Amino acid sequence: MTILVTGSSGHLGEALVRTLQVQRREAVGIDIFPGAFTQRVGSITDRGFIRSCMEGVTAVLHAATLHKPHVATHSRQDFVDVNITGTLNLLEEAAAAGVTAFVYTSTTSAFGDALMPPPGEPAAWVTEDVVQVPKNIYGVTKAAAEDLCQLFARNHSLPAIVLRTSRFFPEEDDNRAIREAYADANAKANEFLYRRVDIEDVVSAHLLAAQNGARIIRAHDVAETVQALRVTAAIREQG
Repeated sequence: MTILVTGSSGHLGEALVRTLQVQRREAVGIDIFPGAFTQRVGSITDRGFIRSCMEGVTAVLHAATLHKPHVATHSRQDFVDVNITGTLNLLEEAAAAGVTAFVYTSTTSAFGDALMPPPGEPAAWVTEDVVQVPKNIYGVTKAAAEDLCQLFARNHSLPAIVLRTSRFFPEEDDNRAIREAYADANAKANEFLYRRVDIEDVVSAHLLAAQNGARIIRAHDVAETVQALRVTAAIREQG
């Protein structure tokens, strides 16, 4: 079982490849930047590159993304190119290659402004009933990529699982007030109370999804059930 990991020079991608190697499982990491856990350097926006990387692959862990801290440094078009077009390239090539599990790393930021806490409450509860209202280009593009995963699950029988994780990025908070009020390590520690998830748990969720994705999908009636299962890694998120 060869697992293709996108974004392998990034925080999550590196952790995924590192863990797979420790488990002596075959993994191929791709990223636009060279890295110790990246075997192929190239962009997910390059269809030809993606096609060449898909040979022999049985599962895809799609962690490559422009994420929330990049809102301040990248254009909206950059987000569309990477998060939507890049995901589409991967889905189409994975479906053509007969991949048995496609795991997409999404985010609770897709809920956006729907997570405003009720009056007097410190946080909003995240459930499958919450209707997403993205508040920036990051949330919009991640939600759109989720829809693409659903489309390929329904129409192309690609076993696709979406993991909506809470934040785990290593960069400083993009909120200036938070940066000025707390040391970075302190701010991250505080977030574990309500909006942060440990990267070890995120890695475990991805590997379990890849291992059981096809079985989970087969357990559902493909004619009636949306096959891209959205799994929330954190049960609460501050609005």
